[in-house]
Amino acid sequence: MISYPSRHCTVELQALPSRIGQVRRIVSAQLRYWHLDPLIDRAALGVTELLTNVHQHAQPDKMCTVEIELLLDRLKVSVRDHDPRLPVVGDVEDADSFATCGRGLAMVAAVSESWGARPDGESGKVVWFTLPTRAAVRPKAARPPQLPAVEKPARRFAEVGPRVDLRRPEHAPARSAVVG
Repeated sequence: MISYPSRHCTVELQALPSRIGQVRRIVSAQLRYWHLDPLIDRAALGVTELLTNVHQHAQPDKMCTVEIELLLDRLKVSVRDHDPRLPVVGDVEDADSFATCGRGLAMVAAVSESWGARPDGESGKVVWFTLPTRAAVRPKAARPPQLPAVEKPARRFAEVGPRVDLRRPEHAPARSAVVG
């Protein structure tokens, strides 16, 4: 019997566009398993941006490892590759508003609690981000919406036919099941 659920998930892959979609689905499924559904969109966006950076910039190869780890009050998502060059964050405000690249790390910074990059030995680096789990783990107390107490006059319905006293059922004429 396992007393504590796994709090760690690792996926090794080659950062190709087709594989990035698969990793998004893996991360989403793992977060659902951990009951962290509110974090799925931000985690999937962040991991997509980090894997896209590996695909576009990493040398000598596109091999990498995605690691998600559930800590006490945060989720940590990291991508490790074999390129020792640390990412350079461009100034988003000075970027061309029609540019199709160069905003990935700015988006990671925008959706995460914190992020960073560090060398990983002599032949690689790790780029990571964290998301707070406090709001995702604690279910909010379900309260029905409070409606203002306003008295409305009761509607009167038009009477259509003769009144029927439902307390005294009327007798139906007897019918025979025999033909004739």
